[in-house]
Amino acid sequence: MLGKTGMEISVLGFGGAEIGYENAPQGDVERLLQSALDAGLNVIDTAECYADSETKIGEAVSHRRGDFFLFTKVGHAHGPGLEVGEDWNPEMMARSIDRSLQRLRVESLDLLQLHTCSEEMLRKGDVIEVLRRARDAGKTRFIGYSGDSKAALYAVECGAFDTLQTSVNIADQECITLTLPKAKAANMGVIAKRPIANVAWRTGRNPPDNGYVKSYWERLQQLAYPFLEDKDTSVGTALHFTLAAPGVTTAIVGTKNPARWKSNAQLLEAGSLPDTEFRAIRDRWKEASQADWVGQG
Repeated sequence: MLGKTGMEISVLGFGGAEIGYENAPQGDVERLLQSALDAGLNVIDTAECYADSETKIGEAVSHRRGDFFLFTKVGHAHGPGLEVGEDWNPEMMARSIDRSLQRLRVESLDLLQLHTCSEEMLRKGDVIEVLRRARDAGKTRFIGYSGDSKAALYAVECGAFDTLQTSVNIADQECITLTLPKAKAANMGVIAKRPIANVAWRTGRNPPDNGYVKSYWERLQQLAYPFLEDKDTSVGTALHFTLAAPGVTTAIVGTKNPARWKSNAQLLEAGSLPDTEFRAIRDRWKEASQADWVGQG
């Protein structure tokens, strides 16, 4: 159950960033999402700034709207159609929400989230009011915050949001002590993003060119978890760790490979992570992590 929303959601959700950023063919997106829905996935999460992700999802599965919960995000820096500095302009945000509905081919969302909004902007309140108005107008059932660190802490403590989407994985554990306990106490639904740390340990011995992955690769070099040496079980262990974090309801995993969903689902068949393994990963994090290893958006 996703907090107090009443939505009973699948443990694995689909993240729509890769199909947009990596230009997945529409046919692949349709096969991927149709097969995932048939297998029991019922959460699709995307964002207005993920290139044409919303459009692809709308074309692929809008006719099955009753089979899944639909989440999107608004307001990310440099989103499409926005000039620098306009990302958090209330009027532009309202237009972006309407554009998302059109792209997704739906009349309303299940969850609309603020996307990596700063604590300073949250405290001003205007951006939160945009989401509230969208909810009051029937454009979304619930509102949430997607982000990390101190901004996420304020989002939890201010009481305005139904859900928190935040980075939690073997290379990103700040939230386990900073925000997850308070979110759980407030009965907020917690959605884990980047749950398998972009599988950064499999990118080779040299730092990856992709800056989005590089920070995790660098952290994992220092963490040196022994379980990462096992190619057959490492991804499953990493995913189970994220799902074992207190308060986490679902893990949003992105892929553009139609066959990947089945393999991701199969990773969960081995059962939950033993407490001893969870504690070992936490202990290693506490030993090796540095002060600047904050949550990564």
